[in-house]
Formats: sequence, structure tokens, C-alpha cells
Amino acid sequence: MIDANVVRDHAVAPDADRAVVPAKRPARDPADRSVAVASTVVFDVRRLSKTYHMGEVDVHALSEVSLTLPEHEFVVLLGPSGSGKSTLLNILGGLDVPTSGEVWYHDQEITHASEAALTGYRRRHVGFVFQFYNLIPSLTALENVALVTDIAAAPMPAVEALRMVHLEDRRDHFPSQLSGGEQQRIAIARAIAKRPSVLLCDEPTGALDISTGVVVLDALARINAELGTTTVVITHNAAISAMADRVIRLADGRIASIEVRAARKLAPRELSW
Repeated sequence: MIDANVVRDHAVAPDADRAVVPAKRPARDPADRSVAVASTVVFDVRRLSKTYHMGEVDVHALSEVSLTLPEHEFVVLLGPSGSGKSTLLNILGGLDVPTSGEVWYHDQEITHASEAALTGYRRRHVGFVFQFYNLIPSLTALENVALVTDIAAAPMPAVEALRMVHLEDRRDHFPSQLSGGEQQRIAIARAIAKRPSVLLCDEPTGALDISTGVVVLDALARINAELGTTTVVITHNAAISAMADRVIRLADGRIASIEVRAARKLAPRELSW
């Protein structure tokens, strides 16, 4: 039996095909330097805060975070553990909701959307890649990818998704027959098979050695370049920022810096750490 937790973020709630919020995004203050110009903004984050109540203790995971992310960029989120990276990624992906503030996906505000609408948002627009691959052990590589194509609106063929990560020859192998890097690339293929406009990756190389991590990063870079998928990668590894268009550093739940890289990006094979 297929684990429902694996597919819950791709499933369709009864009214999930409704627009998230059919509203017009209000204009930002022209003096706000975080606004990305000359590009279509895919995410507009405004004064975002998230507080977790842990018994009698309040944990402030995010505090007044504002930023914009243009379409088609490769973005790296850097910061130590506890800096708010995963919380921000989960809110962008509609897996969590903020305590205050707004997140706009194009002209849809997702922070006040219903759970059904968020399910539709995740299903249509967002692909997720996590540190631990979440593949279903009883399914082959092809079947793991096809699991998503069966419920997506306009998916690419599962074999094509495997081809994007250079694993079409492993299509009939089960996860236990694959290396860690191969399993992660299968997870990436599964995420992109529904043709998401945004790919959110939480420490995709965190469980891998350097050489295997480079292969996984190469797959992500190829998807970003060939499909134009806006790609956001959380990492502790500062070396990975050299392949990014934009590097956002977080500390203590706040934006410490945002660097838009004008210099030539490095290919994954050129990275060293």
C-alpha cells in the first residue's frame, strides 16, 4: 500500500483547483531595495514572521523577513541551523503558514489561503526535494516518478523526467538497488515530472559525499537552465553559493544579506569544499 504521507502534498482536495486568492498584489514602496526589477517576480515576501509556541517558550523562527525572488533564478539560502531557512522554505511551499506577514506567488496571496487552496497550489506549482529522499521502497524508480505524473495536470512522461537527471537506464531498479546520489536524483525527477514552476530543495546534498553531491547539483542546475524552473536550495555549504544567481543569508530569523551575483556562475564540477 502506498504511504499517504508521501503523496499528500500532491493530492487534490475537493476544491483544490480554485485559485488561491484571486486578488491583485498591492504595490511595494518604491524605496524598498529588496524589489527585483527587470524580471517577473515569482515570490514577493513582505514582513514575514513565524513564532512557534513550545510550551511556555516562544521560538521566533522568522522576524520581519522581506524579499523578492525573480522567475528562473537559481537561489541559494545560506545560514546556520536555526536561522530560519527551512521555515522560510516551508512557507514558500505552502507547507506552513506564517504568524504574520504576506507571501505572494505571482498575483496570488498564499498566506491566508485555505488548506484546500494550498493543496492545489502545491500540486500545480511547487516541486519539493528533501535531504532524505522519501522514495517508496516497493516501487521502481520509474514507478516512483510516475506516482506524481498520475495526479498532475500536465506532467512530462516519467521516462523523460528520469532522462533529465541521466537515470533512464535505472528505471527498473528499486531504491535499495540505487546509491544515495541516484536516489536523490530520482527524487528530483519525481519533483519535476509535474512541471512545477518552482523547485524547493532542503539540503539536497546534505547526506551525500562531495563527488555525489556535485552530480546532484549538476542535475538541479540543468533543470534550472533547460526548464527555466525557479530553484531555491537550502544549504549550510557556502561553496554552493558560487553557482547561484542570488544568495540570501539568514541569521537569527532575519535576512543578513542578499547578494545578486553578476559574475560568471561556476558549474557544479568547478566547486570545491
